[in-house]
Amino acid sequence: MDVQKLIRNYQEFKKIQFKEYEQLFERLARKGQSPKTFFIGCSDSRVVPDLITGAKPGDLFVFRNVGNLVPPFKPDNDFHGTAAAIEYAVSVLGVQDIIVCGHSHCGACKSLYKEVPTTPEFVHIHKWLEIGKPAKDAALAEVGMEDKELLLRTTEKASVLIQLQNLLTYPAVQKRVEEGKLFLHGWYYKIESGEIEYFDEEVGDFVPIAS
Repeated sequence: MDVQKLIRNYQEFKKIQFKEYEQLFERLARKGQSPKTFFIGCSDSRVVPDLITGAKPGDLFVFRNVGNLVPPFKPDNDFHGTAAAIEYAVSVLGVQDIIVCGHSHCGACKSLYKEVPTTPEFVHIHKWLEIGKPAKDAALAEVGMEDKELLLRTTEKASVLIQLQNLLTYPAVQKRVEEGKLFLHGWYYKIESGEIEYFDEEVGDFVPIAS
């Protein structure tokens, strides 16, 4: 979709859809946001959190990055966009739930099995994908290399679990989870069917959310 199409869509939104939520937007502008759920998703254009969940303005605090990856806690003076979003969601907004949502046909997970150049135009991608390596290792150990599609789907799901583990390295997250004030959820969205699976700790696997 090109920019001119986006502008036309905006004009339609301002005339029609905005009117539907006008009072809600006025209230949100006046009182601020207080979402209960923090949604960590992929930047993939096919995965749209509000569309998938039916969330209205103010319902979700959303952070999207390449591969819905969560770097482990690293308290230094570097720039940490994902970490800042986690800290803001937990320590400022006081969210009650964090969803890490992976998805099928994920380009980041697929890239784990390719040689990413270390040239300047790929330097940050190359580094970023290091976060996904434990998921790759886990998937290879579980299913091997024979079935490539099964390997990729297994990697995508394993990655969700790795990111949930990484979330617990953040002091504020760990503290609130231990206090029973914060709950972590692993979701897996199937682009081709619209189905969402969640990680069931009792089953030890991803199972469909009941429709």
